[in-house]
Amino acid sequence: MFDRDTASKALGIELLDAGDGQATVRMRVTGDMVNGHAMTHGGYVFMLADTAFACACNSHGPVTVAAGADISFLRPTAPGDVLTAYAEERVTSGRSGIYDVTVTCDGDVVAEFRGRSRVISPGQPA
Repeated sequence: MFDRDTASKALGIELLDAGDGQATVRMRVTGDMVNGHAMTHGGYVFMLADTAFACACNSHGPVTVAAGADISFLRPTAPGDVLTAYAEERVTSGRSGIYDVTVTCDGDVVAEFRGRSRVISPGQPA
């Protein structure tokens, strides 16, 4: 699935690891990713977390999409910072799942994200 994710690749997001309901991705913040306060725009942090979430929930094979998600921003980052997002499956039930994603920078937690997934094509590879 990540091989076809042109949006994530356009931001320089790298897939470090994925499988068995978990995934790790990384992104360097560029000068084009900052808001009017010279800190990383929250939308980019959300997209990084969402990419980790997508890779984790699609690691089982069936095509799986987001049914919803929310994020809590804990500290700002800036251009040049490298953000890493680690997604982990918390629970699945039928076609639904819950995944938690922690976004870090230099070992400090930047944001916490919770995603809710839904399998839309059972039995088809992602």
